[in-house]
Amino acid sequence: MLTRRLLQLFTGLAMYGISLAMFIRAGLGLDPWDVFHQGVAGRTGLSIGVVVIIVSFLVLLLWIPLRQWPGFGTLCNAVLVGLFADIGLALIPAFSHLGGQVGLLAGAVLLNGIASACYIGARFGPGARDGLMTGLARRTGWSVRVSRTLIEVVVLAVGWFLGGSVGVGTVVYALAIGPLVQLLLPVFMVPAAHADAGSGGDSRSAAPEPLASTN
Repeated sequence: MLTRRLLQLFTGLAMYGISLAMFIRAGLGLDPWDVFHQGVAGRTGLSIGVVVIIVSFLVLLLWIPLRQWPGFGTLCNAVLVGLFADIGLALIPAFSHLGGQVGLLAGAVLLNGIASACYIGARFGPGARDGLMTGLARRTGWSVRVSRTLIEVVVLAVGWFLGGSVGVGTVVYALAIGPLVQLLLPVFMVPAAHADAGSGGDSRSAAPEPLASTN
């Protein structure tokens, strides 16, 4: 079972990074965190994958006052999503016609949903950004939805100010990814008993509530 969980974790994170590259190549808008990543990348000259990695570890520093502890999957997420985003950008061409852009956007949403379900279902701990949301909710008493909305509105506004891409893809992602992950999660969710046996610990907190962003 541990082998299956590790394979599911790494496959999910690789697909997540590739889906990010597909969103960028579609050119129709990104999710809030990736609007921020793209804006920072444009201002600094760093690749978006490198920015994703740097921001992941900076966000993990915010876990300290929230008394959050990263899991193995959290650390893998912090590195692999950005790595595979840059690989995807090197391999996937940009589309100049609307039909290709829409098709790439649809594929990106679907792949992101599968990737998210794989990664969450492996039960190795939340991503840095999701952990920030759930940790903030736990420490403040706010709902996860309120915490998530507050954080994503801030990063979206800052990312847009820095030049990140906001568009129809941003709206499509926000509306579609939650229901899609909810639909797919039962297919990929590792039973808690198996996760406990493989890790030697309590896995009840290892799979966060499905959110619109799981990186």
